[in-house]
Amino acid sequence: MGTHRRPRQRATGGSRARTAATITLAGAATATGLGGTGHADPQPTAAQVRAKVDKLYQEAEVATEKYNGAKEKADAAERRLEELRDEAARKEDRLNSARQALGSVAAAQYRSGGLDPALQLALSSDPDRYLDGAAFVERAGSRQQAEVGRVRKELREIERLRGAARVEVSSLTSRRAELKRHRETVTGKLESARRLLSRLTAEERTDVGDRTSRSAPGPRESLSASAQAPDSRAAAAVAYAYQKLGSPYVWGATGPNAFDCSGLTQAAYRAAGISLPRTTYAQIDAGRRVPRSQLQPGDLVFFYSGISHVGLYVGNGQMIHAPNPSAPVRVAPVDEMPFAGATRVV
Repeated sequence: MGTHRRPRQRATGGSRARTAATITLAGAATATGLGGTGHADPQPTAAQVRAKVDKLYQEAEVATEKYNGAKEKADAAERRLEELRDEAARKEDRLNSARQALGSVAAAQYRSGGLDPALQLALSSDPDRYLDGAAFVERAGSRQQAEVGRVRKELREIERLRGAARVEVSSLTSRRAELKRHRETVTGKLESARRLLSRLTAEERTDVGDRTSRSAPGPRESLSASAQAPDSRAAAAVAYAYQKLGSPYVWGATGPNAFDCSGLTQAAYRAAGISLPRTTYAQIDAGRRVPRSQLQPGDLVFFYSGISHVGLYVGNGQMIHAPNPSAPVRVAPVDEMPFAGATRVV
């Protein structure tokens, strides 16, 4: 029995040793976790936060332009659907009229068609009146054929319109799903930017929004830029942009009180009597391309490789643009972002 107990004592001792070692290691790990703050990820500096926020705003703007493009197509599909439905309703009215006329002819034939024409003539007390009636029936038969042809044509056309409407409904459903995806992307990017900005002090947040801003130009500067524009329409667009300085950036907005970047340029040229496409990547093809060295007030200037931002050139290396939610419509240097190209609309 004694020899049997000794191994159990040694096993107990070994277990205690292992338990002690485990506690020691756990304690060391705990101590490291509590006291080792040097191993935690360092807080980003204000400059790093600014860089991340700028990147998020740029990504949000890419998604905004995709949203704008999808909305433009969805609106067009909705208009086409409404037009198709209106046209189908008008043709159904005409179809009902044609059916009524056809029914009247059929009823007249039924009332007079029970006897053989020769027998009707023989029995008629007024043969001249009967012959006049027979001529009327012949003409009515021709009219009946025409009405039948019209009914068939209207039915075919209505079916074509209904088929086209089904296609537009499918397109509209797809566009709305696309809108939802882009909207979620934009709002997600902007929310991430907001959370990052909330880590900064009030002074640092101001610096993020205003580090390239300028004081509002005076009337003389605005008149000078308009005077240098190549024609009256470009001058009107420049004048409009100056009037909107300080307006808030709101993604998807086209004025008159808030804008996104392409919304501002579209509104400026709309005020000048020119219709521009809604998106940056369509606006760049809305005129004649010009090199940066030949820019004139009124030219559209585009940025980033994906053509995701646009401003309105006003001369002296400056533009007016709607930057992002952290800053209102303002004057800024053209070289503050990667230049992608320029277009002269007029």
